[in-house]
Amino acid sequence: MTRRYRVFSVIALLIMTSIVLKVWAAPNQQANLFEAFLQNNRQDLEALANQVLGEGARPPTWTFNTDLSTVNYTADLWFDNEQLADSIFGGGQRPPAWFGATSAVPEILSRNVRHDMELAADTIFGADTRPDTWRGADKIYRCERTLQNVVRLLDVIYDQQLQTQQSVANYCLAATLSAENDLAPILFSSSEAQAAIPALALALRGDVERLADEVLGLGNRPPGWVGNAQENSPTLVGDASRDIEILADLEFGSGTRPAEWSTFSGTSPAIYYRNMRYDLELLTDASLGQGVRPRGWQGVNPLEKCTVTEQSLVAVVQNNFGFVQDETIIDSADYCSLTMFSANNIAENPPAPEVVEGETGDPDARFIAEARYAFTYLDVAALQYMGIMPGGTQFRAWYRNFNESNMMFVSGQDFAVFVDQRFTSLPREVFDGLPTLEGIRPLTFCDAFWCNGPGPTPTPTGGGPLLALINAATPPATVSAGQVAQAGSKAEVTWNYIRVTYLLDRPETATVQVALEICAEPAQIACEPVIRVFDNALGQEKAAISQYNGLNVYEFTYGYITTVIIEGTTRVSSDIWISDPTIR
Repeated sequence: MTRRYRVFSVIALLIMTSIVLKVWAAPNQQANLFEAFLQNNRQDLEALANQVLGEGARPPTWTFNTDLSTVNYTADLWFDNEQLADSIFGGGQRPPAWFGATSAVPEILSRNVRHDMELAADTIFGADTRPDTWRGADKIYRCERTLQNVVRLLDVIYDQQLQTQQSVANYCLAATLSAENDLAPILFSSSEAQAAIPALALALRGDVERLADEVLGLGNRPPGWVGNAQENSPTLVGDASRDIEILADLEFGSGTRPAEWSTFSGTSPAIYYRNMRYDLELLTDASLGQGVRPRGWQGVNPLEKCTVTEQSLVAVVQNNFGFVQDETIIDSADYCSLTMFSANNIAENPPAPEVVEGETGDPDARFIAEARYAFTYLDVAALQYMGIMPGGTQFRAWYRNFNESNMMFVSGQDFAVFVDQRFTSLPREVFDGLPTLEGIRPLTFCDAFWCNGPGPTPTPTGGGPLLALINAATPPATVSAGQVAQAGSKAEVTWNYIRVTYLLDRPETATVQVALEICAEPAQIACEPVIRVFDNALGQEKAAISQYNGLNVYEFTYGYITTVIIEGTTRVSSDIWISDPTIR
């Protein structure tokens, strides 16, 4: 099979989730608006590039793609924006608020490009200063990622459009308040949720008193303190909020509040409770120390320490995509950031709908499922790679491999291949019920348009937004021999000979700290420490930032990197694969 394959064309056409279906099934008017949005992004990117690099000057790998009819238009837009960011911020360096590539869905990726381009423009032109030719976009694209996802899901799932006017002074704050007012009645519509609010408010009232005892002394209260703790009092919520504000004045100064302080809005008791609980947790951290709580504290839900917008996003993805919080990070100081990393990821890359047995009662229906960008192979040992099965591609599962292996044999229109169950919608219990391959040697083939093998696997088994984009963007030009730092007569190997030990992920910057060894074979058994990394893109050696078990530790961005020289004592590689946490 020698067919060339660009995964982004499949992503644009075949992602089968409710969100994407709604976006792309919109009327022509909405499609035209999206095309205008893409065109404006490209024009502003080129204008910014002229300002930074000089009129018409571009890196040699610039795509210059202005053709909306190409399936890789959005991927190329992202690719060029990242190249320009390297020129503005430094190679691989980005502001903390940078979105980057979080999804291969065109609507989301183009949104990310606009947000990041505005951050870059702030650096070049100044905050809120733009040239007269700047086309720009709605102010929502300047707001943080979690809020943008809440607003988007409000629209595509609940048909609630944001009504915030573009002219308001603090747009992102106003949008946050508006979104919360729209979402709270939805999230707290059940009778169980409504019935729980009074008890939660009373528990909060008790915690206000506990904090006051710690800060002011047992039983000591300042003038104006209400102290209402009557369970059925109609003013319980409002009185608790007034006392929280009194304590906040004492801690931060009269009328002074931290930037994270949540503003009360609307008349919903649920909104009031969530705002007050969040502010109380913030105030307690400031008063007693991070994570320190008085004896008997009733605020035991770790999510309530996250912002109200973050709580809302978690609730939406739990209700609609089956998101489950990671209980192993409950006590982590980074609980909120880690939870938001996962919640935002599933909001932007929701799982394909599970295929269940239909009304016909077909007993084989439970074996029918969909791919989630699964790597495909002609053999169960995963040695003959055939390409990525696009998300939404249906197949019928037949056999599973022995013991703890996740490989299974599946077939569909134009293919019969092996895939990893974890990258499909087939439930684990159904997979476990498949007959094994004992005594079976199924005939495999791959004639679908996405088949491009057999060949070696280009990345570790799995998929993810960065992998999809790497395959989607216009391939960069090959670095000429004169530009590459040579490594002498050392044995040349490839990325799969490099053993990567992942130490510290920094999702907010899409980077990770790793310890590296370079091995004699892909099995990565006989290995030697990496002693030097040269970055050809920057023309300089990459500094080791620390040591781990005698190995140099380096920081890399996620993805497949071909602009480096990785050296050991006797071996060298000109590429490396750094996987993002979603596929590790």
